[in-house]
Amino acid sequence: MSKSQSFDLEIFPPFTGFPTAAIEFFKRLKKNNNREWFAKHKTEYEELIKFPMQCLIASLQIPMAKIMPEIEINPKRNIFRIHRDTRFSKNKSPYKTNVAAVFHLKGHWQDSAGYYVHIEPGNIYVGGGIYMPDGHQIKLIRSAIAERQNEFQSIVNAKVLKKKFGSLEGDKLQRAPLGYSPDNPMIEWLKHKSFYTGVEWKEKECFSEKFLDNIAVVYKDLEPLIRFLNESLGKI
Repeated sequence: MSKSQSFDLEIFPPFTGFPTAAIEFFKRLKKNNNREWFAKHKTEYEELIKFPMQCLIASLQIPMAKIMPEIEINPKRNIFRIHRDTRFSKNKSPYKTNVAAVFHLKGHWQDSAGYYVHIEPGNIYVGGGIYMPDGHQIKLIRSAIAERQNEFQSIVNAKVLKKKFGSLEGDKLQRAPLGYSPDNPMIEWLKHKSFYTGVEWKEKECFSEKFLDNIAVVYKDLEPLIRFLNESLGKI
């Protein structure tokens, strides 16, 4: 374990589960989504949600060092802010009613495939991949899929992935992407606009310390996909 990891674990003790009050806080926030209410209850947010999430992230450092050490696990950086960006949204509610974290390659925060966890009342999502890559990125990924067909097929058709995740999620093109024939044997994969997948659990899963181990298992199962995508992007 590195010095920085030891330091993180001193500040953020081992994850033991979210308190049930965390979900109740989000339910109350949904009914009172305004700055005045949040200012009065900010300490609750920090104690019930932000701190446990940072403990979860810090605790992920140990299993992720074995699964994919290239991924940055930083309890102060990986967590999403609770403030919503309302500039381009009709919904002007200032706060999110969920807590989430994303994990990318060290040094490639904005341009690599990675892992994700999301918790809200009634639902938990744990997964990984790359969501809506830009034009250059998607060309690289499609090129890799077309050129490394057998390797990609072995990843997406693996028993573990198909049983646990089903298939890749997200929108697909109606027609073959530019430069690819509709008869290409990989055409259905090449039509994807995003390349990610995950699992959904009930909210009660996050109340136990086993939540950490369950996330680590999902991330381990997705490692071949994450690695393929990052190799395609030239990041590893």
